[in-house]
Amino acid sequence: MACLITAGREEVCKESIGGLQAVYFINYDSASFDKNVSGEVNDLTGYTVYKYELKGTSAYTETVNSSRDNGTTFFSQELTLNLKKLTNEMTTQLKLLAYGRPQIIVHTKNGEALLVGEREGAELTAGTIQTGAGLGDLYGYSATFTGTEALPAAFLQGATATSPFVGLDGQPTVVAS
Repeated sequence: MACLITAGREEVCKESIGGLQAVYFINYDSASFDKNVSGEVNDLTGYTVYKYELKGTSAYTETVNSSRDNGTTFFSQELTLNLKKLTNEMTTQLKLLAYGRPQIIVHTKNGEALLVGEREGAELTAGTIQTGAGLGDLYGYSATFTGTEALPAAFLQGATATSPFVGLDGQPTVVAS
C-alpha cells in the first residue's frame, strides 16, 4: 500500500518563532519546478522573483482537506499580506497580482521558504486598499492569496534566515524594488 507512513517524530525544541519576513512573487509558469529526491525545490535558474519585504501581521496557513467518503485529499494555501503605505505603483502591482495567478515563495522568520501555488498558482481572492480612520490605522493594502494544490507547499532546498535561495543549485533573478 502506497499510503504507509515511513517515519516517526520526537518532541521538538521550542526555538521556533512565528511570522514572515518576505514573499517573492513569480509570474505564473506551468513548467515543473526542479526538485531533489526529498521533494524540495532545488533550482530556480531562469526565474525572476519580485521581493516584497514584510513586517507585522502577514501570515501563511496551509490546511489539509481530506475526505474519507470521497477518497480525496488536497491542501488549501492562504497567504494574508498587510502592506503599508498607499502608492500609485503598488496599486498598479496589486491590480496585476489580482489579474494573474502567481506562484509565491514565502520566506519565514525561521529561515524556511515554501513554494505556494506550485502547480495551479495562487489567486488574489480578497483585499482592501485603505486609508484608515484613526492616526494609528493601516494606511495601505491588505491582500489574501489562496491556492489549492494536490500536495503541500514544497520547501526550498537550503533556505536560511538571510536568504531563501542560498542553498539552491541555481539562483533566480531577484527584483527588490
